[in-house]
Amino acid sequence: MSQIIKNVLTQTDLKTSDFYYDLPEELIAQVPAEKRDMSRLMVLDKSTGKLAHKHFCDIIEYLNEGDVLVLNRSRVIPARLYGKREDTGADIEVLLLKRLGSDIWETLVKPGKKCKVGARIVFGDGIMTGEITDVTEEGNRIIRFSSEAMTVDDAIHEIGQMPLPPYITSRASEKERYQTVYSKEEGSAAAPTAGLHFTPELLKRIEEKGVKVVTVLLHVGLGTFRPVKEAEIQNHVMHAEWFSISKETAEVINNRKGRLICVGTTSCRVIESVADEDGNLRECEGETAIFIYPGYRFKAVQALITNFHLPESTLIMLVSAFAGKEKVMKAYETAVNERYRFFSFGDAMFIE
Repeated sequence: MSQIIKNVLTQTDLKTSDFYYDLPEELIAQVPAEKRDMSRLMVLDKSTGKLAHKHFCDIIEYLNEGDVLVLNRSRVIPARLYGKREDTGADIEVLLLKRLGSDIWETLVKPGKKCKVGARIVFGDGIMTGEITDVTEEGNRIIRFSSEAMTVDDAIHEIGQMPLPPYITSRASEKERYQTVYSKEEGSAAAPTAGLHFTPELLKRIEEKGVKVVTVLLHVGLGTFRPVKEAEIQNHVMHAEWFSISKETAEVINNRKGRLICVGTTSCRVIESVADEDGNLRECEGETAIFIYPGYRFKAVQALITNFHLPESTLIMLVSAFAGKEKVMKAYETAVNERYRFFSFGDAMFIE
């Protein structure tokens, strides 16, 4: 079953500025923790606002037999490509956003003003070329790639770099550190970062405790991290992202004995896109542009593992919808005071 999930809008008088907080630049994590599961973990009780300070490996203490843990198995592609205009030799940066066909991608091109339809870009000393075939309403470029030396996918892996967020100024020495250990299907332009804290050993211990671990798929687009430019948050429009949930995963979730715990806002958005009013799920695939912010009533998700997100982002709005804006903003204030590490390579939060 395929469908498009539209935005979920709720009546609210909240403004984007209500989700701002001061963050010292030195608290933005530039590199991942030496060991994935040794990041710090803040535990927030959303009913009381009580906080506890742990390490991520302690998450197992908060998971119970019968719970279901939902992971996003999407894998990041090395989506940042550097090339040159074929006609002028000018440097061009291309960011792959969404696959539209086997060798056709919607992309973000910088500088894009002179990259009109018909312009050709050469990558990797001729390993691959790209021709701009269309320009979207938002200014993104549709590019058809070709390579005589290898397949286009192999060429992308040969010359592409990981699309680290702009607030990470250091280069990741290992491409795999910007992937979850359970990633399977390529398609994301950014990592589902809450899952970066898990190790195979920790997941095994969690399953041995009687927690069922299932996966969904949501290919993370840069729209998830796009700044909210509207003053009134309900006027913001999310970019659609491809998702799927299997019959087997839906059945495990529907028959669970304990809580439904999502790892990351991406898994949460899949579940809430598919769940009916009673919290039941079904096999489904399509695109979701669901936008969750305070006032939204969660239908299925009962606990959430997440990272610390950018001020005024849709991600902090989702977390605030789940745990309550005042409790979340207070927790973030505490995280700053306690010198937690923020954003993609930073520390984690468990909200129960």
